[in-house]
Amino acid sequence: MFTSRQNLLYWVQESCKQRGIWLFDQKNVALFVHVDYMPAGRVLVTGKASGTMANTIELKQQIAQGLYDGAFAKLYGADEKIVAAQRERYTQLIDRFAAEFGADRTVRLYSAPGRTEIGGNHTDHNNGVVLAGSVNLDIVAVVSPNNENIVRVKSHGFEKIDDVDLSIRTPQPREAEHSAALIRGVAVGILNDGGKVGGFDAYTTSNVLRGSGLSSSAAFEVCIGAIFRGEYNNNDLEKFSQVRIAQIGQYAENVFFGKPCGLMDQTACAVGGVITIDFKDPAHPVVGQTEIDLAKHGFVMCISDTKGSHADLTDDYAAIRREMESVAAQFGKKVLREVPEEEFYAAIPRLRKAVGDRAVVRSIHFYNDCRRASELCEAVQKDDMDRFLQLIIEGGHSSFEFNQNAYSIKNPKEQGVPLALALSQKVLNGRGAWRLQGGGFAGTIQAFVPNDLVDAYRATIDACFGEGSCHVLNIRNYGAVPVTPEL
Repeated sequence: MFTSRQNLLYWVQESCKQRGIWLFDQKNVALFVHVDYMPAGRVLVTGKASGTMANTIELKQQIAQGLYDGAFAKLYGADEKIVAAQRERYTQLIDRFAAEFGADRTVRLYSAPGRTEIGGNHTDHNNGVVLAGSVNLDIVAVVSPNNENIVRVKSHGFEKIDDVDLSIRTPQPREAEHSAALIRGVAVGILNDGGKVGGFDAYTTSNVLRGSGLSSSAAFEVCIGAIFRGEYNNNDLEKFSQVRIAQIGQYAENVFFGKPCGLMDQTACAVGGVITIDFKDPAHPVVGQTEIDLAKHGFVMCISDTKGSHADLTDDYAAIRREMESVAAQFGKKVLREVPEEEFYAAIPRLRKAVGDRAVVRSIHFYNDCRRASELCEAVQKDDMDRFLQLIIEGGHSSFEFNQNAYSIKNPKEQGVPLALALSQKVLNGRGAWRLQGGGFAGTIQAFVPNDLVDAYRATIDACFGEGSCHVLNIRNYGAVPVTPEL
């Protein structure tokens, strides 16, 4: 019946026009539907969008028609209530963009997840080993390019718009420890790699709680990286791989934002899924992917927010890295990964005098938790849940006792993390596992909870820290991505 794809497209276009529906742009690129050939000249309209940019009104129509339901299910979970909630969330975000920047703008959607560290607490910055997973909490951005070479980002819940002139390519002191510094730093990182950058306007929303230990800043950084890659570099995943976007995010945070973080947070957020990362060569981290089937064993993962703020803890985080590196310096090395463990133990008497006991004890944690991260991965691969839970508890004790990042000594009266761990032990003792995760000192803890104890565990945590403090999460298998129906 149809002698060419062009004839097929013309037939569908004319049929739709007769019904008062315009589905194609002037280049015959499908905006709302994807057309497949069927036997005997029939046409199947699959409901898959091509990913072409649409204005805000058209994009909302696509979402309302269900064209993004498949993408939402992959990112957040297949339950219809979850998908419906994401339809509403994305639609509201598009409305906010339209109110701020104009309804006639052509836009795209981007998403980057938060992450949970599973093993290897504070090991990445000394070129160690970690096990981490991205979660189904994320930052979402509605984005439209502009011709001004200026990036404007409005984040829901914050009054100020980040307004970044990309012609200025050096750190700005007034931006230190603010999100504008991350935008500028990511742009410079893209340029340093021979990429292109340009202006865009974006409206974002995030349910990756700030200061929660789920890496809201890393999610923001890699989302900005994905936007520059998508809008100005043809979404080139060879030149700007997910790992490279993570490295650029770390560069932005270290050099422009002013926080000496490692690379674990950005890599977990950018790559997605459950990953092992060996940072022995930080320029070329070895990333492997594995799977954790918690449901098979009757467990869920809970992240509990103790409502402590990370805002004044930069120096606490920096001290861990600084002290570990002070030990390495005693051997003429830059990081602990370069110091053989047996040489470290043999030198402890002189190290105590040179750098102090806390630096030594934190270094013991580094060696143990690197080894433990590898053992956790092995337990997952062998499907040995008992060993996995045992290692989780051991790692939690090591962070608390040796790495000493359960609370800040600057504010010893605020000990939300130790309190949440104590409550977790009371409810789960002998049945599950619990640990602090992420930067520590404040924020969140992680627990692996048997299904029959979820209600009791959540009630205990929420009673102490407030309703909704305990989050039952899933591992998300996608990192920093444009959100399209073809996801």
